[in-house]
Amino acid sequence: MTTPSYLSELFSLNGRVAMVTGGSSGIGRAIAEALARAGANVVIVARTEADLAATADGLTARGCRVAWVSADLGTGDGVRAAAEGAVEAFGEPDILVNSAGINLRPPMGELSEEVWDVTMAVNLRAPYLLGQRFGPAMAERGFGRIIHVSSQQAHRAFVQSGAYGVSKGGLESLTRSQAEAWSPYGVTCNALVPGFVMTPLNARLSSDPETVAALAARTMIGRNGLAEDFAGAAVFLASRASGYVTGQSIFIDGGLSVH
Repeated sequence: MTTPSYLSELFSLNGRVAMVTGGSSGIGRAIAEALARAGANVVIVARTEADLAATADGLTARGCRVAWVSADLGTGDGVRAAAEGAVEAFGEPDILVNSAGINLRPPMGELSEEVWDVTMAVNLRAPYLLGQRFGPAMAERGFGRIIHVSSQQAHRAFVQSGAYGVSKGGLESLTRSQAEAWSPYGVTCNALVPGFVMTPLNARLSSDPETVAALAARTMIGRNGLAEDFAGAAVFLASRASGYVTGQSIFIDGGLSVH
């Protein structure tokens, strides 16, 4: 067996269908591109139609099969509409990536009920609802991959973690619960844990050069993360190669969490 065919057998996503929330920017966009270039038919979900169309057009130009759905994941109806729109595009997904998130960080004493509710809705309830929609069907088919994008704040509090940190801690607990429920039926569920990544979600911090330099110095590699650093891990977790990896929080952080 040649090396290319062996690697294809392990990692190819040909014939798979993936749904990626937050797929029009940042880490979600990089993951959507990686899955599409590995052969999956990918549906990207976000709110802004112009960003969705631009992302889809760019991937289509590279020969990928991509569709998009504009939806508000902060409401139950929006999540359900996103799910059905994804199914309409390419059929039931084999791979679900929950990357969409909001990052509101008021001081804890000023944290309002409104900010709490919207943070939990987008960062935790939407992944739960999408898992409930697709996880059982994946289990019935005997194959599925659920990948959540978490945060350092799921493990330690810093930079006013507030509701954001709570939502990501819940997301990693959800990962383990889904893994317990569906892994016996061929559905693995894992979380990716970024370090500080230069994306629009971190615009508040990335606008301060001193903060950017200080965060880079806290890694072992000596730089902050880029969205494309998640491509390889995403393809691995979405592929046949990761069939014995489930319930895990995998840190993609340049060593930030252990330095």
